Amino acid sequence: MNKSELRDAMAEGAGISKADAGRALDAFIDATSGALKSGERVALVGFGSFSVTHREARKGRNPQTGKEITIAAKNVVKFKPGAELNEKVK
Repeated sequence: MNKSELRDAMAEGAGISKADAGRALDAFIDATSGALKSGERVALVGFGSFSVTHREARKGRNPQTGKEITIAAKNVVKFKPGAELNEKVK
C-alpha cells in the first residue's frame, strides 16, 4: 500500500473526503517526524511504537571489492509492533 492508497482507505473508513484524509495523513507524518527528530518516542496503543536509536560507527566491507570500509554512525528509526497489531497479522 502506498501513500495515496492509504489516504483513500482512510477517507473511506472515516467517511471524509480524500483531501481531508490527505491533510490528516500529512499532519500525522509531520508530527511523527518532528517528534522522532527531537528524540521523542511515538506510541500508538495497540498499533506499536516508533523510537530513534543511535547506531555507532562500524567496520564493513564493500561487497564488490572486499575492501574494508568504515560505516558512519547515525540515528535510525525503529518500530516495535503492539500486541493487537501482531494478533491481527497472524
